[in-house]
Amino acid sequence: MDIHKGQEILFSNFSYDPQIYYFIYCGDVKAYYLNTFVRRVLQKKAGQREVCFIAVIPDIFTQYDFENIIVINPSIQENCIDHSLDCCCRIPGSEFMQAVSKSPAIRKLIHAILKNQEELYISLFESIKEMCLDEIERVSILGPDKNLAEKWNNKIFQYQQIMGLMPMAEHYFCDESSSLCAMTNDLHNRWQDGIFISCSYSAAGANSLISKSKEETENWGRKKNGPFLVARFIPHTLDPTVLAVVANEDDVYIAGVADQVIQDGNRFVGSIYPSQASPEQKKLLLQYTVEIGKLLGKHGYRGIFGCDYIIADDGTIYFIEINARKQGTTLEFCYTLEQALPDGAPMLPELEYYAVTENAFPENCVEPSLHYDEICWGTHNYKLQKEMQTTGYIPHNPYARQSFEKVTHGRLRSDFVILEHVGAGLKVMPGTFLARVVAIAKKREDVASGLRQGVGFIEQTITEA
Repeated sequence: MDIHKGQEILFSNFSYDPQIYYFIYCGDVKAYYLNTFVRRVLQKKAGQREVCFIAVIPDIFTQYDFENIIVINPSIQENCIDHSLDCCCRIPGSEFMQAVSKSPAIRKLIHAILKNQEELYISLFESIKEMCLDEIERVSILGPDKNLAEKWNNKIFQYQQIMGLMPMAEHYFCDESSSLCAMTNDLHNRWQDGIFISCSYSAAGANSLISKSKEETENWGRKKNGPFLVARFIPHTLDPTVLAVVANEDDVYIAGVADQVIQDGNRFVGSIYPSQASPEQKKLLLQYTVEIGKLLGKHGYRGIFGCDYIIADDGTIYFIEINARKQGTTLEFCYTLEQALPDGAPMLPELEYYAVTENAFPENCVEPSLHYDEICWGTHNYKLQKEMQTTGYIPHNPYARQSFEKVTHGRLRSDFVILEHVGAGLKVMPGTFLARVVAIAKKREDVASGLRQGVGFIEQTITEA
């Protein structure tokens, strides 16, 4: 069967071949290539059959340089009067997963696939409860339990569970926006560096604020719904993030430590690897993350997760949050691990597969050194803050993986790639990713130069709407 463009399917270049063993990926296109590692582990189940994946994505581009794509994004109907693809907007993950789960075309495809294979796996970037295709018999999710993921992504729940395990900023909880100002009036006088306020669920700066005044708090709180986490903002020098996988309550795999790039105090725009944390600080970051991983494992969580911290001006490490999902740099960590580990060692999606299906890591699992520094890389997510129009196009570069290998072995001094540019002639709505840059080098200054060049090229493709 073919998947044809229609009211619910905005684009597709996929045709079903009954001779192939398939799995489905649902999520943003930025994680498309992670599925090459999932494909490797599923090849063992498929035997002699070729393994391919179908990527169901919400991303709107003028052209798609990816195989087996199905595009579903009901937000287009809300933002584009003529329902054409001249508008690009980001859709909340819950709405996307709900639309995919309800899609007649996707369900018809699943039943066709199951006629020719015993099971069907659905690979997710993030486990979201609105994804309910696993209710179909013989369909399984490759990822953490969606109800556990939702529970552990709740910042208030995190802080309640983590209390006492590691240093945390002084904090309080507030149930309603109406009482937020009353709670923070005195705190503004006590916490001169500012107050960090977050909704229960927030990411990359959305639904959070670093407030320096009562007026800021009041204006922000009026637009949000509680409950809230209210914490003292701590001036700091680094924002390290640790990527890990948990297989059970005893086994936690640490992939590495990077430094987040934060703008305006709380807006995440990218990461730099390796972290500039000291060896002693990295050892503590590993220790804290393993403790959190064991706690997650004790509660039944299986799969990839990340932990964010800050390192204060005096060197103290403070816990910030758990991300009960893959991090945005999971793919770059995989490309790094390919260079750092022996041939054939499982990558992060493969470790997650074993964690989810067997509650254990495979025997050939190898952890990298926390001090591996044969390669340096950085990412920049170019996310629009206001509506813009694209006037140019930068073709997607599919060779980031090769760049990691070439730089590591000295065949390139440095490189940068621009990924997933939406294309020319689109009205791009606020909150949408216009493109990403990944820079790879031996030296941190060359990475910074590559990121600047990439961002400069991207900025030449947009104008005021």
